Amino acid sequence: MAIETNAIFERPEALRDVVTHYCPGCTHGVAHRLVAEAIDELGVRERALGVAPVGCSVFVYNYINTDFLEAPHGRAPALATGFKRLRPDMIVFTYQGDGDLASIGMAEIVHAANRGEKITVVFINNGIYGMTGGQMAPTTLQGQVTTTCPMGRDISLTGQPIRMSEMLATFRTPAYIERVAVHTPMHIIRAKKAIKKAFNYQVQGTCFSLVEILSTCPTNWGLTPAESTKWIEEKTIPYYPLRCFKDPERPEDAL
Repeated sequence: MAIETNAIFERPEALRDVVTHYCPGCTHGVAHRLVAEAIDELGVRERALGVAPVGCSVFVYNYINTDFLEAPHGRAPALATGFKRLRPDMIVFTYQGDGDLASIGMAEIVHAANRGEKITVVFINNGIYGMTGGQMAPTTLQGQVTTTCPMGRDISLTGQPIRMSEMLATFRTPAYIERVAVHTPMHIIRAKKAIKKAFNYQVQGTCFSLVEILSTCPTNWGLTPAESTKWIEEKTIPYYPLRCFKDPERPEDAL
């Protein structure tokens, strides 16, 4: 008996029909699809605007079928803030990697979150600078090998990896902050719910939202795609636990 698969594999309207350029095993493409599905299901594609910074995440404008602005490295939250204030009717989102958001863009994301700018931030955390050669990022794990710490990250020299979601969740400003992963089907389903919720809070004009997505980078990690998913489960998640850190629907989150 033939199985109807169109409903499962139908391409979202907000996802362009193009061949991916990402490395085998990279989960940027999964995140792109989840963002596109959320935009479609909320019916906001015609008024959505993405902001792409520097890094592998810059290529998001090749895949998401909405208007886009390109920001200097790390400055996507600042650019998104300006556009959202100019056009509050638009659904404005940034799509940023960890080298971009947690390093050169640390000031921008901290102050945008603290001000409660009503934008949606999709934060891809793969623990490394992907596009520029695999250098150590603020999120690189202790002992993890990169091109700039070939003996592994030494926390006595560089400090501990920064947990961005935990830090931003300490702000008093109401916000929605959740960390998810996309290395298994179960985690992808949970990530989809979080991303859609984040966009919906903006549709409702509720709060600043950030979804951190633990992602793979097999090429720069020096691992196979299968080994990369195992790394996420065994190494990344223990240090970056998956949970909702702050939600305006939970009164106990108010500080």
